[in-house]
Amino acid sequence: MFHFRLHSFSRFVISLTLAAGLASLASGARAQDKRQNAPGEFDFYVLSLSWSPSYCEEASELGRRGGRSQMQCSGRPFSFVVHGLWPQYENGFPEYCQRPPPRLGRNVVTSMLDLMPAPGLIFNEWDKHGTCSGLDGRAYFETIRKARAAVKIPAEYLELSQARTVAPGEIEEAFLKANPGLSNTAIAVTCNRTRLSEVRICLSKDLQFRACDEIDRRACRRDQVTMPPIRGG
Repeated sequence: MFHFRLHSFSRFVISLTLAAGLASLASGARAQDKRQNAPGEFDFYVLSLSWSPSYCEEASELGRRGGRSQMQCSGRPFSFVVHGLWPQYENGFPEYCQRPPPRLGRNVVTSMLDLMPAPGLIFNEWDKHGTCSGLDGRAYFETIRKARAAVKIPAEYLELSQARTVAPGEIEEAFLKANPGLSNTAIAVTCNRTRLSEVRICLSKDLQFRACDEIDRRACRRDQVTMPPIRGG
């Protein structure tokens, strides 16, 4: 009798495990938004600002010499550059919403090099994210420029001449102080193994600061990160 009960209990546990697995799969399915990469159908933007010196140090370590690395790392001294403006769902995000993507005009690409210092980066961001905005190329990159203008970079990061070790929370606080109306639920600082990678700021479709729990949950969990100094010039 004892063995029969134990066997029944085991089957009960297995059933619960299977049910939990199915529930997890269902939850994963729900994570893909029903709009399924429809251009213009999204909830908010993420403005991603990359700390250029970190990118350049990594590129140097990996032996990258040409293309984006050469343009971004050996010319004018960049601090934060725009990585992209990404349409987002409340859970997940669309990508590559038009295949093939509409062609970008050369004048549009050239006009963005002060904010996004490599044509390859500009083309990639258009293909992967811009095509999901519902805007044409010119309007999308004009929106990027407006989004960047809405965010003030803290003064202490504009001309960083020496490496600095900081807590991610310190970077976040500097952005909050420099940008009235920005809350700690609308910003995330990301990192790689040791360095600051990006500051990501959530904006509504009309480019107002707004909360974004999912983005905030992806923030850097390290106690400290390194900010390499600005190079170039």
